[in-house]
Amino acid sequence: MTQRQVPKWSELKPLLRPKPITLNPTDRRLEKALTIGDLRRIAKRRTPRSVFDYTDGAADSEISLRRARQLFHNIELQPSVLRNVADVDTSTTILGKTSALPFAFAPTGFTRMMNHEGESAVVRVAERFGIPYALSTMGTTSIEDVAAAGPDARKWFQLYVWNDRAAGEDLVKRAEAAGYEALVLTVDVPVAGARLRDVRNGFTIPPSLTAKTVVDAALHPAWWVNLLTTEPLAFASLSAWEGTVAELINALFDPTMTVDDLSWLRSIWNGPLIVKGVQTVADARRVVDAGADAIVLSNHGGRQLDRAPIPLRILPDVVAAVGDRTEVYVDTGITGGADIVSAMALGADACLVGRAYLYGLMAGGERGVARAAQILGTEVRRTMQLLGTRTVDELSPEHVRLP
Repeated sequence: MTQRQVPKWSELKPLLRPKPITLNPTDRRLEKALTIGDLRRIAKRRTPRSVFDYTDGAADSEISLRRARQLFHNIELQPSVLRNVADVDTSTTILGKTSALPFAFAPTGFTRMMNHEGESAVVRVAERFGIPYALSTMGTTSIEDVAAAGPDARKWFQLYVWNDRAAGEDLVKRAEAAGYEALVLTVDVPVAGARLRDVRNGFTIPPSLTAKTVVDAALHPAWWVNLLTTEPLAFASLSAWEGTVAELINALFDPTMTVDDLSWLRSIWNGPLIVKGVQTVADARRVVDAGADAIVLSNHGGRQLDRAPIPLRILPDVVAAVGDRTEVYVDTGITGGADIVSAMALGADACLVGRAYLYGLMAGGERGVARAAQILGTEVRRTMQLLGTRTVDELSPEHVRLP
């Protein structure tokens, strides 16, 4: 028979290691977030449904987004063992300068609606983590205020071509004067995609106080208090708008733009030009021939054309076609550091992440964005170590197998 005894205090004491109490509720929430998926779940609880769905959703049946995420999930990673990976360098070169991590924060619209700290919080985190941040034309903080919030950050300005070219030129000049490093021209929005979650939610900019949103306010009082007691939404590129996102896009953006218009941009912008929204090898060649310094393979996070090409799927072919003449970035469907490592192994020069940091912003403001960057950075480093690679340059197609 097993003999038992009453444990002595000297035996119990080493086992009693109570976790320090975290008093701040935001810090408590974020401590529980171990993945971007965890941040998403927290964000969903803390944000009005229409705002969360605007961030989380995609176009039509959301097939493009699901396919992009599924391809990342189905990748098989192939490690090389017995490698010295004690010291791993996650940095890479983007537009000729060092980025501490192989990704940038993508441009996202209406960011101060996700959380009142908005774009200023995002650029401060980008500055601390040593990565680029792209301010959207549809951002809710001015070009100048974002520059002031992150004076030493690598700032890019994302541009849609407007019907009013003079207004677009003014934005470019303001970005140049404020010290922005690069211009990101988004080319996959000639008209608005059918974002059905927004339509069903009656989502407007800014949110309207309808009977439905008043009920929602009772469920998310902190979000509404922050919205109503901080500075009114100030757009990066227009004074105000009352209506839906689709109405805004269709009213302001120029659907007649062609590749020939890149020469107009070159005439008013002297820095690096990134073209975002390329989805075929043929278009990659066209925009590189027209003078793009970098391209982003992107289907706009699945928010424009449903059933569009999956950026990761076409990445190897695009790199083979133009990779010796331009930098190739990729976005859409990235939910973790292993996704970023996979893209880099397949030839990407960098990745852009948008929803990932927005989930963090909704979950906990600036601290939530920092938590998202920390999660992604940790996952990138760990994945590289487990693959047997010490630098980003060592990643190669041999480390991944596409389904």
